[in-house]
Amino acid sequence: MSDFPVTIYHNPDCGTSRNALAMIEAAGYAPAVIDYRTIGWTAPQLRALFAAMGMTPREALREKGTPAAQLGLLDDTASDDAIIAAMIAHPILVNRPIVVTPRGTKLCRPSELVLDLLERQPDNFVKEDGEVVRR
Repeated sequence: MSDFPVTIYHNPDCGTSRNALAMIEAAGYAPAVIDYRTIGWTAPQLRALFAAMGMTPREALREKGTPAAQLGLLDDTASDDAIIAAMIAHPILVNRPIVVTPRGTKLCRPSELVLDLLERQPDNFVKEDGEVVRR
């Protein structure tokens, strides 16, 4: 195990998530990669991640490309418990990527936010779309 462990809750179909993972690897880390879509979530896990990020379940809810609207989760009356229960039933409802390191836990949108969580930085990283990220 590394002295600086990195975990990414990852969706390989998401460009932002792929870019964050590639930045982590370009900085020389071998992160624990968790495809939350197949593994799923637990309520205690989600509550701990949201607390560590200082976010509410509603703030971490992904609307685009998810059943959030059909499930009534965009309604102001949807409770945190209802949102978390839906996230457990439909893991894709959790926005991504979420990265955890000894420096903190963060929803890394845009992907370059991951750099704040790393001790080492990659040099002039180029995203999938050709954008150059300089630190």
